[in-house]
Amino acid sequence: MWLIIFFDLPVRTKIQRRQAAQFRNFLRDDGFIMLQYSVYVRVGRGQDSLDKHLRRVRTALPKEGSVRALQVTDKQYGRMEIMLGLAKKTEGIGTKQMVLL
Repeated sequence: MWLIIFFDLPVRTKIQRRQAAQFRNFLRDDGFIMLQYSVYVRVGRGQDSLDKHLRRVRTALPKEGSVRALQVTDKQYGRMEIMLGLAKKTEGIGTKQMVLL
C-alpha cells in the first residue's frame, strides 16, 4: 500500500515559509519521498502502517494551507503514468542533458 500526501501551503511570509519547510522536513524524516515539489509518497506494509503514518501527518499539519492524503494499492501505484515534456537547457542528469519527448 502507498500513502500519497498532496499539499498546498502558503509561503508569503517568513513564518509561513518556515512552517512549510518544517512540514516538508517532517515528511522526509518520516520516510516519505518527494514525488513532486508538493507531493510526497510513502510505502507501507499494510493498512496499520499507513494509519500510523497518517496519524503522524495529522500531528504535523501546518496552521494554514491544505493537505490531502490518498491511499492506493501497490498495483494502482504501479499503473501511474509519467508524462514529461521538454527539459530546460539547465536541467541535466549527471553530465548528460535531459531530452524528453
